Amino acid sequence: MEVPKTMKVLIKNHEMESYEYTDMDVPEPEGDEVLIKVDAVSICGSDIPLYKWSPMARVIATVPFIPGHEAAGTVVKCGPEADLEIGSRVGVENHFNCGDCFQCRQDQREICQHMGQYGHGRKTKHGGCSEYSIVPQKYLFKITKDLSAEEITMMEPLGVAHNGVERLRVEGEDVLVVGCGPIGLLAQRLAKVMGAKRVIGADIEDWKLQLAKDMGTDVIMELTDWTGIGRICECSGVAAMVNSCFSYLRKGGRVVLIVFKCVTIKTVHGRRMYHTWEAVEALLASHQVDVTKVISHRFPMSNFREAFEVLFNGTACKIVMDPSK
Repeated sequence: MEVPKTMKVLIKNHEMESYEYTDMDVPEPEGDEVLIKVDAVSICGSDIPLYKWSPMARVIATVPFIPGHEAAGTVVKCGPEADLEIGSRVGVENHFNCGDCFQCRQDQREICQHMGQYGHGRKTKHGGCSEYSIVPQKYLFKITKDLSAEEITMMEPLGVAHNGVERLRVEGEDVLVVGCGPIGLLAQRLAKVMGAKRVIGADIEDWKLQLAKDMGTDVIMELTDWTGIGRICECSGVAAMVNSCFSYLRKGGRVVLIVFKCVTIKTVHGRRMYHTWEAVEALLASHQVDVTKVISHRFPMSNFREAFEVLFNGTACKIVMDPSK
């Protein structure tokens, strides 16, 4: 497979807002690294502090780096210690783990104590907002089903939702999902697929509630009969909603908070490697979950400023960019 010498990328070279859209040499894979052609990359709410270079970004990231942690690609070249077949279609597991800390030894690699993060400028400069990208082979999930590039890039957020809903044990239960952003909408659909009796969606934005209806959610924030909800999945990340959601909970019920730090309530960070990837690939291939309903905007990567502006103004659900345009 022929690879060009240069590629288009978004990159943050300096500690300031926004990115540069520029040309770079296509990197050469070394050791167990794999060079992929990036077929699609989607933008996440967690990309906002990196774009704006907020105080949080200064803690987790170092410049220079290429953003984009939700990426789908095709293998075009392997380093001498990698053996993925050329032409393999892959999803990127963006949590780079050390393999040696307490969490990694307990098979909780998604919350590694020394985690690096692809596309977040954390222990790697590479990310999916580039025509080609370098990823160590162990962080590539080989796709075996007939999925589109958009579906593959959505496996990362779908996997986060799956990890949370799986821990809730929703079969036969009423489930309240607070927040109808991409993760919340995907969690609602997954709860239905996993056997929930009723799925209830809550949000303050009417257009998001309409998306919840389109995803098959049963009820839009209807009160229960004072018994309470047996299962709650909190996806909004808003402190007031996190605090208030417990008032809807049935005695003996379960709550999962989808957050950025994992402690036992239960909370969820990322995906279980690679159990979650296998589960969501099967769900997508069987058409039980339609992630395209969550994708509200599509942009060529050269229009990245417009894409991020739509994200900032709150009118987007999920945004996907094409690095080749």
